[in-house]
Amino acid sequence: MYNADEVISHAPLPTEKTLRARRNIFIQLWRFIAINFKMIKMIRKGHHPMEKKK
Repeated sequence: MYNADEVISHAPLPTEKTLRARRNIFIQLWRFIAINFKMIKMIRKGHHPMEKKK
């Protein structure tokens, strides 16, 4: 068995720079837009028109 509180206490804490970035609305908006474009790109790669069978 392990103690969850002990395991959590050894987890790394985010830096001040990381915390600022997580709270910044413009950075979050940019990340949201970027991940949506990546998803659109991936979805378009997977959707090929159906080929007609002879």
